[in-house]
Amino acid sequence: MADFIDFCSNEEKIKVAIVGSGPAGFYTADNILKSTENCEIDIFEQFPCPFGLIRFGVAPDHEKTRGVWRAFSKTAQNKAVQYFGNIQVGTDISIDELLKNYDAAVIAIGAGKDRPLTLAGSNLPGVFGSASFVNWYNSHPESANLNPNLNTDSVVIIGAGNVAIDVARVLLKTPSEMSNTDLATHASKVIHSAPIQDIYLVARRSAAEAKFTNVELREMGQLEQAEPRVDAGSLPDIVEAEMSDRDRRIREKNIETLRDFSRRSPGEKPKRLHFIFCAQPLEIIGNNKVERVIFEHTKIENGKATGTGKKFDIECGAVIAATGYRSEPLPGAPFDDERGVIPNDSGRVATGLYVAGWVKRGPSGVIGTNKIDARETVDLMLKDIGVGKNKPGRAAINLLLSERGCRAVNYSAWNKIQQAEEDAAVGDAPRAKFVNVEDMMSILDNNSIPDSDV
Repeated sequence: MADFIDFCSNEEKIKVAIVGSGPAGFYTADNILKSTENCEIDIFEQFPCPFGLIRFGVAPDHEKTRGVWRAFSKTAQNKAVQYFGNIQVGTDISIDELLKNYDAAVIAIGAGKDRPLTLAGSNLPGVFGSASFVNWYNSHPESANLNPNLNTDSVVIIGAGNVAIDVARVLLKTPSEMSNTDLATHASKVIHSAPIQDIYLVARRSAAEAKFTNVELREMGQLEQAEPRVDAGSLPDIVEAEMSDRDRRIREKNIETLRDFSRRSPGEKPKRLHFIFCAQPLEIIGNNKVERVIFEHTKIENGKATGTGKKFDIECGAVIAATGYRSEPLPGAPFDDERGVIPNDSGRVATGLYVAGWVKRGPSGVIGTNKIDARETVDLMLKDIGVGKNKPGRAAINLLLSERGCRAVNYSAWNKIQQAEEDAAVGDAPRAKFVNVEDMMSILDNNSIPDSDV
């Protein structure tokens, strides 16, 4: 980008609006800053709190993974960047208004909704999508009132990825194991008083195709009060199919870990996590609540999982479907409802409008994948723009929001809220998150901690 930087160094600043303050949004901002200093970047977020998936999606006992927020914080405090928290694009301000006032707008809202579970009985009380369930125990304002009934001795989790593993681990860990986390207080009360003894993690495909990363899988063998259970007969001898050497190594490590689990003596610990592979759910049964799930054994043929006709059922009081996330439409932007993304060409949606992250490509990869993805979008965007078009940018938006009575939270104000969360932490916990937006905003009004979840 050297030629670009030299060319525009004395021209008007390039003004970019980014919608969403999760990894994709911050990686987009960071890539712009690395490409040119001659810019003005405004990040819009519907909640006062930034970081999206980092705050609400990463498991509370994986604080190290969340540490990337510190790098994002440096980006937010760059003199070229302004954070507009508590502003909802599509309601407080429109996409068209962003395009009118900025050289480009990048939508990076992630994929925070559950992919619907299309099973008979999926609307029964006690059936949850993993997105809403994870948001619940991570203090997301929109899921604070989920109030799941976990008064059951068994739970079924459908799925074979890291989200499924995260949910199982959070449900099985003891209060002492979670004492150094920011698990929501309301969730801690429900989870740690629940009589759960058995969790069944059921995957439609084989163990060789599970999407766990090996670090997360190995953690399940290190829990204080729960032991992993695996039928050795369900594990393949070799990992077949064509794939990269890296993917093959990951899958082989997973099989090795699962095989180690299968050799353990049962009954060592009072709780159990059962790994069941090659089984697809057919129906959820219950009378006004979940009572059991009917499954069908599958076999893998030509890369596809097909039913064998052999059925079995698992009694349970709750079902958590970790079967995928999807984005939701944003007013003013096109949307592919079938794929759950904003249709785009390498990040370009239309003149001046771009996307990055999961809303661009679908919910795939890890946090760092968004960095590469954002670079592609930014390179294309800067090539399209060329030089700044002398648009009003931030000055016009500040005036517009003020006229509408919208109260934006800048990054300095967010730091005050964050400090209040850290000050309210108990014991070794890193923070005690606010659940309600009103509670966050009250910190800015009176600098006192409200009587809420913290």
